[in-house]
Amino acid sequence: MSNESGNKFGETAGFIHGYIQEDLKGELNKVHTRFPPEPNGYLHIGHAKAICLNFGIAELYGGKCNLRFDDTNPAKEDTEFVNSIQEDIRWLGFDWEDRLYYASSYFDKMYEYAVLLIKKGKAFVCDMGAEEIKASRGDLVTPGKNSPWRDRSIEENLDLFERMKAGEFANGEKTLRAKIDMASPNMNMRDPVIYRISHMSHHASGDKWCIYPMYDFAHPVEDAIEGITHSLCTMEFEDHRPIYDWVIKEIGVFDVIPRQIEFAKLNITDTILGKRLLRNLVETNQVDGWDDPRLSTICGIRRRGYTPRAIRNFCEMIGVAKANSTVDIQQLEYCVREDLKDGTPVAKAVLDPVKVVITNYPEGQSEFLPVENHPSNETLGKREVEFGREIYIEREDFMENPPKKYFRLSPDKEVRLKGAYFIKCTGCEKDEEGNVTTIYAEYDPETKGGNCTTRKVKGTIHWVYAPSAVDAKVNLYENLTIKNENSENILNPDSLKTVDAKVEPSLADVKPMDRFQFMRLGYFIADSKHCRKDNLVFNRIVSLKSSFKPDKA
Repeated sequence: MSNESGNKFGETAGFIHGYIQEDLKGELNKVHTRFPPEPNGYLHIGHAKAICLNFGIAELYGGKCNLRFDDTNPAKEDTEFVNSIQEDIRWLGFDWEDRLYYASSYFDKMYEYAVLLIKKGKAFVCDMGAEEIKASRGDLVTPGKNSPWRDRSIEENLDLFERMKAGEFANGEKTLRAKIDMASPNMNMRDPVIYRISHMSHHASGDKWCIYPMYDFAHPVEDAIEGITHSLCTMEFEDHRPIYDWVIKEIGVFDVIPRQIEFAKLNITDTILGKRLLRNLVETNQVDGWDDPRLSTICGIRRRGYTPRAIRNFCEMIGVAKANSTVDIQQLEYCVREDLKDGTPVAKAVLDPVKVVITNYPEGQSEFLPVENHPSNETLGKREVEFGREIYIEREDFMENPPKKYFRLSPDKEVRLKGAYFIKCTGCEKDEEGNVTTIYAEYDPETKGGNCTTRKVKGTIHWVYAPSAVDAKVNLYENLTIKNENSENILNPDSLKTVDAKVEPSLADVKPMDRFQFMRLGYFIADSKHCRKDNLVFNRIVSLKSSFKPDKA
């Protein structure tokens, strides 16, 4: 198992270490964890937290971490999801080495263990339908009622279960249920279904099986077969722990008994987390596939331009706890920004261009001016950018009737063009609707490089040379959800805004996933899905600044 950043997320696992150290009694190299996704969708950033935790704990204690696909439900699973999950984990920087497993590989063993439970009188075949079983379970104050088929003989149960396997019965006609306690205060212990009939091809086992184990039966068996020492999972599985323990105890053949430890799920403000919700957005075409940069899917945030190191640092920063809480999305963006700020080269781009004509600059001439590729990282060197009579600036960097303390371009006011010259506005043209179409200015040739010893200007703006500027589409993202007047989360109709930009010609040769800091505008990435030489598309990763401040305590 390798991790390119030397991830220390395991060290922030807090209470989990107490349990592990109690179990280890000073012995290292005996921790064995696993990440067990169900391949029924793409992973999201909540899964990234679980990945960092499981691989991080194993690495911290010199142990191992398995990747295991819990593929026990053929109705929703697909090899597309299997492949994407492996890609996401590798992108995050983790390696399961040769420990790739599938629940479906254990189907024969699981069937044997189910037969063993029947022989012990601990499981029975039930003829009740799903709604009947649900109605018979009672509620938190009312005990459930025994199935009329609960006292079938062992021989009859063995025969019926074998016939279920042979495909003699229709979906839902029969189930195999554990025989535990219909009066248990834990609803999960009220004779849960452990096998159901499903006449459906499986992505891995094909048509070999028409009965499939339920998660509450399969999951603890998988952990035990693989010798997992610590089963780390989110809090919704806490009430399932008794059934997991019951399954392992009643089967009674395992050398290693996994210890389950629960932790709180990741919640982020204005962020949709949950496979069902994400899947609905994709299948109803409300987003541009599973990798839409607005989504919380790992492939989505990868396309958005987030880095694996930023995600690992975010998971380390928020830590692990028992209590549910919600993390501000600005904390995630802070980690992304911090990871990008020192090594991302600067490029010139104007997202809402308006032309400036510098009337006293010689017509038909241009010059190349040196500019740094990063404001503080000298190792990134310098490049030359062209400058001449016509340039583009941001529309918001000009105002005809500015308020006080407006330090950008306005009539008779002077600004610095970053890396070029001082210019003073001498007038502008407008269209019939009053929109500025062209700004006129004069430059001071004595201020080359944007420097002047005789006077100062407070405003500095960015620009691109108009004749050589390249057209580009730029996607600007906002949160996918917002709150309406009733404080309910709804989809944000303004979550994506695409603008026609002008960028410096060096960006014409970008490769998908190349990242840049667009001067004064934020961090951007060449879109991995749509960007090509004849169709430049950039996604804004994050803005340059945020109000979030990390806790220094």
